Order: sequence, then structure tokens, then C-alpha cells
Amino acid sequence: MSTADGQGAKETLLKRFSLKAMVEACLVLEEGEAAAKDIEVGMMMGAGILPGPFTRADEQGLDSVLEALEGAHAEWGDGFQPPSILRRLVAQGRLGKKSGQGFFAYPRADGGQSRETVLLETRGEVGIVWLNRPPANPLSPQMIGELTELWNEVDGSLRAVVFASSNIFTFSAGADIKEFTKMSPGEGKELIDACHALLRSMERSSTVTIASVNAIAFGGGCELAMACDFRLAAESATFGQPEINLGIIPGFGGTQRLPRLVGEAKALEMNLVGDPIGAYEALEAGLVNRVVPDHELLDTSLRWARKLAAQAPIAVEQIKRVSAAGDLDEGIEAEKQGFATAFGSEDAKEGIGAFLEKRQARFEGK
Repeated sequence: MSTADGQGAKETLLKRFSLKAMVEACLVLEEGEAAAKDIEVGMMMGAGILPGPFTRADEQGLDSVLEALEGAHAEWGDGFQPPSILRRLVAQGRLGKKSGQGFFAYPRADGGQSRETVLLETRGEVGIVWLNRPPANPLSPQMIGELTELWNEVDGSLRAVVFASSNIFTFSAGADIKEFTKMSPGEGKELIDACHALLRSMERSSTVTIASVNAIAFGGGCELAMACDFRLAAESATFGQPEINLGIIPGFGGTQRLPRLVGEAKALEMNLVGDPIGAYEALEAGLVNRVVPDHELLDTSLRWARKLAAQAPIAVEQIKRVSAAGDLDEGIEAEKQGFATAFGSEDAKEGIGAFLEKRQARFEGK
């Protein structure tokens, strides 16, 4: 066999392997055995396919992948028959990265933006605010500032806003602990006040907000989602308030909004135990409104947003204001004081230090 023949055989083998992996991944997804993100991670870590088959297909273009599979089906048989989910996505115009949606969602931000941590994409009267600081999308001082600036631009001018993540692994892993440790007590208070002002402004606005939670929403990420009017979750999403494990307490409303959503007992469990819960447990508890397959999350969120954007703005604003009435502001003030007390303790220093040093914390009640 010549060198050219050997190279051709190698390319054919790689093509067959790649296309077969795509077919099998789609079949697992169609049969409901695993969510898209879990399949992607499993193929990357277990089979060494980098990037995973869905990301690879999105980058190549799902229409191109479909065309390649149709050719493979004709040449190599039924094992390469294009999966129905791939045909459906192509028929819907969800062609991958080039169209903004495929198996996963991709930002198509408006032009002329200079923010580093958040992006705005407008679709008529609906906006998508993309959290864009991968891999963790931490709520750093910069992100909180840029979110506030962006919210002030869209508040009342857009009828509905979807908060989404630009990466498949994290919605937001919470506050940026390293940045917090660098701040003086005064700077920390200003940041806490600024974040609470942002979240309360969202709750009082005539603009409807939807958290489109695709993956991890921990700590401040969960609190951002809770401040939205609705929370839609992908099947592989997880929620949690793990601050207790650092010797501190939730600082962005977690002690106040969580019991209002899931009840006092479940909220106390989540805030004191600190373990995460999956999407379906969150749905059962009342933390989320709907759970959908990973690859349907953004479409579902936008469908909700378009429906809500058509509602009467004054009525929307008044319903939101009346529904949020009560002692939330008093509770938030109490939480601010509690957070300051906990954050200034020796236990907090130990918990944060252990987290940053990747060791087990030893709390002494000081």
C-alpha cells in the first residue's frame, strides 16, 4: 500500500468513527438515557473525543453533518442513518454555531459592545443577557457592575430579558471568592448593596426576567436566578447555596428569596447543609418553573419571553410589585448584617482559606 493509500484509509477510518460517534450520541439523547451536556462530557472524558460530538457538530454546521451522514448511510449502511433529532434541528434552522443554536446555544451579541463579562443580544422586544466569563461565570465586582450597567439600559425598554450562559458547563458558580478577600469591609458593603439594588430593580421592573439555567447555578448564581421572575432549567442543571461550607452565609438574597420559593424547611436544608440539588428536585421544590431537555432550553426560554413580552407592561409591573410586597426589604437588610458578621469571623477566614487551598476547613466557632 502506498503512502497516499494509507493516508486515505486513515482519513476514511476517522470519518467513519466521527460520524458513528455522532449517531450513537444522538440515539442516547433521543432515548432519554442522558442529557446533551452529560453525553458531551462523557464522550470527552470517557472516549477522549475532543471536542465532544455535539460541540464538534455545532462548529461544523448541523446541515453539513446531516449531508455527510446521508452520504455515509448510502455508502456504509443503516448504522449511519441520520438520527431524527438531527433532521429536526436542521429543519428548524438550528444549524449550530453559525445560526446561534444547535445542540447548544451560542451568543450572537449586538454590535458595538465593550463589556467583558456580559453580552446583550436583542431579538425584537426580547433581549438575551449572556453571562460571558467562562468557565465559571463568577459574580465578580466587574460582572456585577457590568450587569447593573446593562440592566439600566434594558430596564423598561425591552419587554422581556433572558439571562443565559455562553458556555455549557456553568450558568454561574457564584461570587468570586478571591475578589471578595481583597476588599475592605467598606468595599464589600458597597458591592453587596450594589448587587441587592440590581436584583430588587429586576423584581420591580415592568420588564419580565427569565433565568435560563443550563448547568451549575451555585451561590450568587442561584441567587441571581431566584431574583428573576421565572426560572427554566435544563435537565442537567444543578442548584445550590454552598456558602455554609466556607463558614459564611448567602449574601445576595439566598436567605430571603429561597424560603419564599421552596418553603422554610427546604430552604433551611439547602442553606445549612449546602448540598446541591438537581433540576427535577428543584422543580418539585418550587425553585424552577419548568425542566426541559438541554438542547431545548434556549428555545423554550425565548418562547416564554415572547409570550410574556406581549403582555400589558403596566399590568405586568403592577402584578410584580404587588406579588413582591411584604417584608423582603427588611429581610434583606437583616441578611446584609448577618453576612457582614459571618464574613468578618475567623471561621470565614478559615473556610475561604481552605477553599482556596483545596483542603478541609476546621471551624472553631470564632
